[in-house]
Amino acid sequence: MNKNELVSSIADKTGLKKTEAEKAVKAFVETVTAELKKGEKVQLVGFGTFEVAKRPAREGRNPRTGETMKIKASKAPKFKAGKALKDAIN
Repeated sequence: MNKNELVSSIADKTGLKKTEAEKAVKAFVETVTAELKKGEKVQLVGFGTFEVAKRPAREGRNPRTGETMKIKASKAPKFKAGKALKDAIN
């Protein structure tokens, strides 16, 4: 499912116009992104939790040359599914 299909599905299930559903999806994504940038987590009970995983600096290898190189520390978004979502899938 892509973004357009998600917007259409939300519009059908809620009775909203597609433009309103698209605004809601966009607002959700922007809000989650803003919270993660601040280092906060977003928890949706029964669905899951969006949070930031911190990756420490480390040494890696260039696959072409085999030369060692330093990889900077970074942050990455992470999603952990909630129990209700896991149960619904299984």
